[in-house]
Amino acid sequence: MSRRTIVVFVLAALVVVVPARAEAQSTGGTAYPRKTQAKASQGTPSPSATAPASTTAPPSTVPVTPAATVGPDGLAVAPAGAPPQVAALIAAGNQIAKLPYKYGGGHGDFDDTAYDCSGSVSFALHGAGLLDATLDSTALARWGATGPGTWLTVYANKTHTYLIVAGLRFDTSGQKKAGTRWQAAARSFRGFKVRHVAGL
Repeated sequence: MSRRTIVVFVLAALVVVVPARAEAQSTGGTAYPRKTQAKASQGTPSPSATAPASTTAPPSTVPVTPAATVGPDGLAVAPAGAPPQVAALIAAGNQIAKLPYKYGGGHGDFDDTAYDCSGSVSFALHGAGLLDATLDSTALARWGATGPGTWLTVYANKTHTYLIVAGLRFDTSGQKKAGTRWQAAARSFRGFKVRHVAGL
């Protein structure tokens, strides 16, 4: 076999391999095939790849009164009068609030022993009936509708995601220091897409 023939075979193999690798998405937590990407559950806005990004800086916390609080046990307490979906999301977040961080955690299935940022947010949204399968942070940046919500806001970009529910942040960033994903302290939202669910 000539050197030229070998080069042709190698180039043909690269043409096949490179597009196949492009099927995995950047996730801010894990990479998994597109076929596991979720759409929002029925009755909620479905993710839109064409939804415009927020162009105005939203508040770093959602102005809800009264706001959720973090108890001494590191778990969140939903405020009186919170909508049922908000209370359900907080209850779901409490289930994993103190579990360890693991890159890719919570993406093979909602039930896991550790969760990354998008696995954590997906778990909480699923607990409120807002997702039927996990989303990575890139997909969460297109999920729902543009802008902050009244009770619930998701902040996402290609490398990280967190949410604010009833004025309280649910975030793997800072968890090591706080001991919980629930944190009252605000953080910068610069560089994040801001998403919400209609009615929440």
